[in-house]
Amino acid sequence: MKKFLVLYQSTVPASEQMRHATPEQAKAGMDAWMSWAGRVGSGIVDMGSPVAAAAKLTGQDQIGAGNSQVGGYSILQAESKDALMGLLKNHPHFMAPGASIEVFEFLPMPGM
Repeated sequence: MKKFLVLYQSTVPASEQMRHATPEQAKAGMDAWMSWAGRVGSGIVDMGSPVAAAAKLTGQDQIGAGNSQVGGYSILQAESKDALMGLLKNHPHFMAPGASIEVFEFLPMPGM
């Protein structure tokens, strides 16, 4: 099985989306995510969590403000990239404003 880092991006930060959601909207959102997780099953290695940009390192001892549109992550596994795309079809993240999903395949560490 191949492993993939899945980054959830949005034009509105996850913290802002959560802050403005009513309890009913928050529950509906979590229900959609849990339904997706149930469908994907063992394809989920790490469900992940929402994240907030904290800092950006631009060089040795150079720290700036983080401004990424990444609002969360998951780690998934699948036999191929095509199989992974099937797991991400109709993903609940696409309910977020300006949503996109970026995927990175984990590569073997040389010499390990």
